[in-house]
Amino acid sequence: MNRIQLQNRSSVQSQVPEVELEGGLFTAARDSAGPHTLFAPLHYERNYAYPLIIWLHGQGGDECQLRRIMPLISLRNYVAVAPRGTRPGTVSRGFCWDAGEAGMAAATQRVFDSIDAASERFHIASHRVFLAGFECGGTMAFRIALQYPHFFAGALSVGGPFPTDGKPLASIRQARRLPLFIAQGRDSREYSLDRTCSELHLFHAAGLSVTLRQYPCGDELNTQMLHDMDVWIMEQVTGIPAETTTADPGQFDLN
Repeated sequence: MNRIQLQNRSSVQSQVPEVELEGGLFTAARDSAGPHTLFAPLHYERNYAYPLIIWLHGQGGDECQLRRIMPLISLRNYVAVAPRGTRPGTVSRGFCWDAGEAGMAAATQRVFDSIDAASERFHIASHRVFLAGFECGGTMAFRIALQYPHFFAGALSVGGPFPTDGKPLASIRQARRLPLFIAQGRDSREYSLDRTCSELHLFHAAGLSVTLRQYPCGDELNTQMLHDMDVWIMEQVTGIPAETTTADPGQFDLN
């Protein structure tokens, strides 16, 4: 996979011991990519090129959120990696993604370094890399994917509004080829229904390929959203629409 060269990378690597969780293998790491968590699927096959999910956590979270979401997305279908946000959050703990110019550059660097970290350890299909996130992480996922649409097979935002600043559609021709998935809570205060309706007009005018799904919740992340993420990603991977199924819509603590 051809990579953008953003800055020099250190070759020093230090990893903590691997942890077994529900059959999937999670590894916390701190190296040139910064603090991040890696996930290897159940019964990992070295000869198979796996789709890769890069997960960007929400406000007040960190890279350990990957341990909560992957068992609810899929323990078998993907390799996944989650980097840490670029600055401390506004709450007493956790991190967030700074949307300023410097923050955008730092987040982009962490995403591409995370791809490198996952590719060095696992067999990744370079044309099947999906960038996803929750709330501000979802908005950042769209910012980065729309800036470099040729690097990604799709971008997903759960509860994160479409970015309106920083010229997100500067690469409009390439962006039209990038599938987008948006999950929005009907009663959300952070991502209101009015804003969603306004975005629909933008998507139509720009000719973007967007799947928008609304859920009977507020600003929570529920299991149905994660189930639908898995279904949508596999549709992009296989090119075959999946049969509609319903998962338990229960909500859970993401942090």
